[in-house]
Amino acid sequence: MDETTGKKHPHRTAFYGGSFDPVHRAHLEIARTLIPQFELDEFTFIPAFHAPHKVRLTPTSAYDRYAMLCLATQHALQMSVSRIEIEAPERPYTLQTLARLNSERPDDEKFFVMGADSWMEITTWREWETVLNMSNHIVITRPGVEISFDHVTDQIAERIVDLRKTASAGKNETQPTETRIYITDSVDLDISATQIRQVVRAGDRSWHALVAPEVANYIEKYQIYN
Repeated sequence: MDETTGKKHPHRTAFYGGSFDPVHRAHLEIARTLIPQFELDEFTFIPAFHAPHKVRLTPTSAYDRYAMLCLATQHALQMSVSRIEIEAPERPYTLQTLARLNSERPDDEKFFVMGADSWMEITTWREWETVLNMSNHIVITRPGVEISFDHVTDQIAERIVDLRKTASAGKNETQPTETRIYITDSVDLDISATQIRQVVRAGDRSWHALVAPEVANYIEKYQIYN
């Protein structure tokens, strides 16, 4: 509730899409950090059935990745995992997922979370400019990935809010009349799911430190990456 106007703030939800193959500590730290930084009521992970723009890659079963996300977030009350993409009759694009979320949750203030690498590839996404207009977006910088804005249009660049070295983007700020793209460096962990899979296959148990214990047990029990 806004004490000055008496109006109830909209439910703030962040949606974090990706392969999560597997979900690791950096993914979880992003959720833990963004919840207070953006004063979120809910943080939802959306495992992709198969990212349409990564057609040459074959991910682990969507249901194994979903199960690992559920295990990793089971004790975090503000975190949830959505089946919206893995249960879709066709492999949806982000455009379609956001359209469905906007239809199902029209009153929520929504934030779509992406990594720096996704931001740098955003122009390869289907109707990417429309995607960036359908909700607020949060771009998480990553060590070793250079962030630039030269690849987007001036209209998109004007909506970028650089929060690097800034503490928060909370509810108490005046609500913008259009969606924003927030750049934040609040999570400084460089963990790669690709490297975790490689280390698992090599038989080196050092990867256990990079995932939640429940996820490590699941990977070993079902020999996910062997």
